[in-house]
Amino acid sequence: MAYNSFEDLPVWQEAARLYELIDDFLENPPPRLRPSFRDQLERAVLSVSNNIAAGFERGTTNELLEFIYIARGSCVDVRSMLSMLARRPWTKPLRENIINIKASATNCSRQLRGWAESLQNSDIKPQRYITDASRGQYEQKQRPEECQKKPVSILPANHPLRRKEEDRQN
Repeated sequence: MAYNSFEDLPVWQEAARLYELIDDFLENPPPRLRPSFRDQLERAVLSVSNNIAAGFERGTTNELLEFIYIARGSCVDVRSMLSMLARRPWTKPLRENIINIKASATNCSRQLRGWAESLQNSDIKPQRYITDASRGQYEQKQRPEECQKKPVSILPANHPLRRKEEDRQN
């Protein structure tokens, strides 16, 4: 499936959801939450969606992969910060909310890992944006050999392959 914009990507949509969960969580932050912690959490969660978007707009697979890995790192930052927060006794009433936010960050990270693996295992390298002709050649290589063979009947009557096929049938 081809996506025309980063906003269409399921992983970007999950990153946007993660941001919304964090934003809602920080709307009425616990009184003991330090401003520096809050600031770092906001920066980390925004880094996820921003790096997905930036990578999508790059021209090569290697550049896209670099931004995917940065976005994954930011997901880990969010999860780590929430894990540290959950260890504090005064966050006990917030634990369910923290668990839900961590689940979203984990989901986002898994999608990014899957995307990165699919790009690394692709035969299409290094350009991510390919022409219709090169896409057709790639798809043809992926089809079984018998699907690639053209019918002999479309060859001219005096073509050696057509005569060979006719001789084999007789």
